Amino acid sequence: MTAPIVARMIAPYSAPCQQIWIMQKLTWTLYAFSTRLHRASRRIADQFALQTARLAKPATAFVSQPEPRSYGNAARGLQMAAGNFLIAGDVVVALEKSLWNLPQKDAEFVEDLHGFAWLDDLAASDDPAARAKGQDWLFEWIGKHGTRSGPGWRADVTGRRVVRWINHAIMLLNQQSPERSKAYFKSLGQQAYYLSKRWKTMRSGLPRFEALTGLVYCGLALEGKAHLLRPALHALSLECKREIGKDGGIASRNPEALMEVFTLLSWVSQAAGVAEITAEPEILKAIERMAPTLRALRLGDGGLVRFHGGGSGQADRLDQALADAGIRTPATIDGAMGYTRLVCGTTRLVMDTAILPPVKSSENAHACTLAFEMSSGQFPVLVNRGRSYGFSDKVREETRATSAHNTLCVDGESLATFDAEGLIGKTFGRHIVTGPKLVTVLTDQNRTGRAVRATHDGYCKSHGLTHFRQLSIVKNGSEIHGLDELKAETSHDRARFLQVAKGETRKAIPFCIHFHIHPNVTAKLDLNGTAISLNLPNEQVWVFRATGGDLKLRRSTYMERGRLRPRSTKQIVVTSRALNYEGRVTWTLTRSA
Repeated sequence: MTAPIVARMIAPYSAPCQQIWIMQKLTWTLYAFSTRLHRASRRIADQFALQTARLAKPATAFVSQPEPRSYGNAARGLQMAAGNFLIAGDVVVALEKSLWNLPQKDAEFVEDLHGFAWLDDLAASDDPAARAKGQDWLFEWIGKHGTRSGPGWRADVTGRRVVRWINHAIMLLNQQSPERSKAYFKSLGQQAYYLSKRWKTMRSGLPRFEALTGLVYCGLALEGKAHLLRPALHALSLECKREIGKDGGIASRNPEALMEVFTLLSWVSQAAGVAEITAEPEILKAIERMAPTLRALRLGDGGLVRFHGGGSGQADRLDQALADAGIRTPATIDGAMGYTRLVCGTTRLVMDTAILPPVKSSENAHACTLAFEMSSGQFPVLVNRGRSYGFSDKVREETRATSAHNTLCVDGESLATFDAEGLIGKTFGRHIVTGPKLVTVLTDQNRTGRAVRATHDGYCKSHGLTHFRQLSIVKNGSEIHGLDELKAETSHDRARFLQVAKGETRKAIPFCIHFHIHPNVTAKLDLNGTAISLNLPNEQVWVFRATGGDLKLRRSTYMERGRLRPRSTKQIVVTSRALNYEGRVTWTLTRSA
């Protein structure tokens, strides 16, 4: 190959902007490769720790009688005993099958299965047949998975498992033979050793808290494992100091994950108190910081707002955790883990006003900046589609996109896309867009009500547009006023706008504003298509109107953990165009009855 030919081949890549694009692509590729390599090495280390755990000294008994602290659903427990299994959102009917012979659908299914959270449901049923099933499945797991590598041997899953085994020990060991009791304590001893060696490999956040909580439980409850307690409590204290922010939030910004961490820390504090051991101060301080943040992230029905992979959680479980913690600090008003809360009367609104979580902190981030959820009284009204459980990668990608949330979407493009490795980024021309880099937020409260004005630059690189959103609620909670604007503010942004804009005579970029309606709310077009009425289960009616765009009512789905299929619902879509570097839509939601 001659030099002139080579020169012509590399010429397109000589421009500085193209060199930057190549470096960005190379960086993401190297990151993906290093992530896969790290996971492979971690699997090898996990197997080595498991093999050495066989030689660990077994536990022999409980130091004190363990007290159940996790709560399940009695109806689900009876269904499981009858052969109808609900694991990770999937319903499997297998009347004659063992729990460990069920088809392994995906990683989430395997984690839930081997984490033994379903023991809570069996225990709640208080049924002899359900208790017998739980006992058989536990000892079958010990025989099938307890001494070999495979599904379920990861530190966070192991942490969940030992907590349930210890919580429900009375049920599991009731009327069991000495051989079975010996196998039970031997397995717990092996798992305690495994946790002591592998908890550090877990990603910071909920997975590491789960692993350390399991280790603390082993140190508190098991005879011969007291030497694990102080190091585990100290490590948990350091994690609280490092991972629980001053605002009581965590880096993943997942409200349901925050609830899980809070619940785990509450269990540790109570279990330590029963054993007459004082939990370290940082653990107690973290609980104090988290309680008002969790209260701020609840809607009127007691459930949590559904952002960044989190579901609404169990309202009664959160109530119990807050009551057990004994923290009576009221809800945080502003800056609760990057969310802003507006409350007037019985109307509640929570808005995401921060950038996307970093990749290393979350594998389930959603492109939902400036999206919000809203409830009236005890009924959710406008909600995000939520996280898909047990569905295809395509459905999972759809529910993480910007259009699956109550916010503005430019030209059908999401603020970011996500691949199987959890990487955030999409290629748009020569740019790799990874979500907003700058989010600003201002709040105001006066005699007329509360308001928030926020902006993000997530569409600047791709379209040259900045999104401005203002939401306000009047004092009695009967009206919500919204303003959504797009502007190309700088000369660079305007040049980008013109590159992307469509149309020969008038340069325009289309955009939509989505409002997903809770499936318990009935929506219909009114006033010749100029308004949409929302009828709540208590016969209350809210009316939605918009100016500056076309109003449409379209199909949507509501993803909910524990259901076999997504629930059908509707969404309000306001379509418009940004002309001459800007677009503007105003809308209102008014309670009429």
